[in-house]
Formats: sequence, structure tokens, C-alpha cells
Amino acid sequence: MAKLRITYTKSSIGYSKDQKATVRSLGLRKLNSVAVHEDTPVVRGMIFKVKHLVSVEELAAEENNEIARS
Repeated sequence: MAKLRITYTKSSIGYSKDQKATVRSLGLRKLNSVAVHEDTPVVRGMIFKVKHLVSVEELAAEENNEIARS
């Protein structure tokens, strides 16, 4: 299954509590922090909710193997 690299790019200050909670539940704490998640409908829905605060990259198969080995 594909993986997504999610980077926290814009502060959630001034946004609603549920958007702040969504950023936290994605595993993002500080600006420019990165989290890697499986590409599932649940994760896609969370990304859609905070798409103005994060950037998303789909990892290639080679990078998926490197992450699994780490």
C-alpha cells in the first residue's frame, strides 16, 4: 500500500479546535514536522480537512522500503 509524507507547513493558530485536533492526530506537533502514514480513506479525509495547513507527498515504492527498514 502507498504511503504519504505529510508536512505541517502553516500554523493552526486562529483555526477551529477540530482542525487543531486533526493536525495533532496526524502526528504533527511543530511547524515543519513530518509524519508518514498509510494511504487510507481515513487519513485522506483528515488531510482534506486541514489541506490548507499541510503539504502531502506520495512516497515512491523505493522510499517505502527504506522507511520499513528504519
